[in-house]
Amino acid sequence: MSAVIEQMLKSYDIENFYDRKNAMKEIMQEIVLCGLSRAGFFKKAAFYGGTALRIFYGLDRFSEDLDFSLETADPGFDLAEYFPVLQKEIRSFGLNVVIVEKEKSRKSNIRSAFLKGNTKEHLLLFFADEHAAGETAKNEMIKIKFEVDINPPKYASFEHKYRLLPIPYEVNMYDMPSLFAGKIHAVLCRAWLNRVKGRDFYDYVFYLSRKTAVNQKHLRERLLDSGYITENNSCSLSEIKHMLNERFEAVDFSQAKQDVELFIHDVSALNVWSADFFRQITENLTVI
Repeated sequence: MSAVIEQMLKSYDIENFYDRKNAMKEIMQEIVLCGLSRAGFFKKAAFYGGTALRIFYGLDRFSEDLDFSLETADPGFDLAEYFPVLQKEIRSFGLNVVIVEKEKSRKSNIRSAFLKGNTKEHLLLFFADEHAAGETAKNEMIKIKFEVDINPPKYASFEHKYRLLPIPYEVNMYDMPSLFAGKIHAVLCRAWLNRVKGRDFYDYVFYLSRKTAVNQKHLRERLLDSGYITENNSCSLSEIKHMLNERFEAVDFSQAKQDVELFIHDVSALNVWSADFFRQITENLTVI
């Protein structure tokens, strides 16, 4: 095992097979971030979303994907130009992975790629113990998806953050009010299909518990881009609260809890979830 990976594993309280897989995947996420940084990716792009919130602000739930946005729109942005340096950096830590850009079947503002590697091989690499791999099938693949919005909504604010492991590196990312705007947009606009995405609601509570104000102008741009509101809507604080309260009334919170339970340790935190709970805490919402 790499000495750096061994050092990073020390920060995890690993109790079971599920914890091992999450720790492995999260460390791989951080190695990807480091590789992208060294490839110059953050000269144009910024990190946002649930994984950004977990790594840099201590969100206490595991997050699966890496989400990025360009600072300014660039329809010609080529994600693949960063792959050679990224792959070299990742392999320097002993990881045997490939990076594949996802081909879009229709025109989209999102550029996507997957980092893929054999799950069992990497569990053995990380934990150097046959039991660590559990009953993992030989052909099971670990996948880390990363996406870049090449035509981002305006008025986000950014800040620079630093990490010391796997080696010191710098990340450009959305600040907390802009991150919160993105999360409120997800709460309001995400299509649920067969299951409510409870992770959005869990993160919403996290932001409010830290008294985070919302970047109002950025939220309005996101809602306009989605067609959720029109130019006639000023997206005032009272309007935002009203939209959220209407959304809470439509949520099946038993489904929402089931969605997020696999990503957190203390599921008792979900016991109070209800439309009334979310309406009441939303009274504390503020904007900047």
